[in-house]
Amino acid sequence: MPVDQNALATWANAVTVSRILVSPLLFIVVPDDNAGSWLAAWLWFGLCVSDVLDGYLARRHGTTKSGAFLDPLADKVLVLGAMFTLVSRDMFGIWPVVIIAVREVVVSIYRVVVGARGVSVPASRIAKVKTLSQQVSVGFALAPFSA
Repeated sequence: MPVDQNALATWANAVTVSRILVSPLLFIVVPDDNAGSWLAAWLWFGLCVSDVLDGYLARRHGTTKSGAFLDPLADKVLVLGAMFTLVSRDMFGIWPVVIIAVREVVVSIYRVVVGARGVSVPASRIAKVKTLSQQVSVGFALAPFSA
């Protein structure tokens, strides 16, 4: 049965909110020694899978306005939080992460402005590829591969 577009309590939203709440745990378990961590890598993988899962649930049961807001927020919390954590551990350079963060803020502001006019801006295929490339790059940075 499809969910009401105004619903808050949906399985997809529960998965999305869980991703937001668990993300800080990832930031804590990233080691300070620039060596990577299988714990962090597997936690990252699980959080990325939850992004796929909530999308599947939303498509299967119906999207909601709250989910359209929460899912991109969860993506930004997870990806930017992980990237800035990696910057703080000297595993990523600051400037590429700042550029990515500025781009995310600009796109978010754009979505809010046009959304206020009643226009929906769904994620494009290129945006999904961008998110996947960010997830893969962070995943490789977190995994303790030996040189």
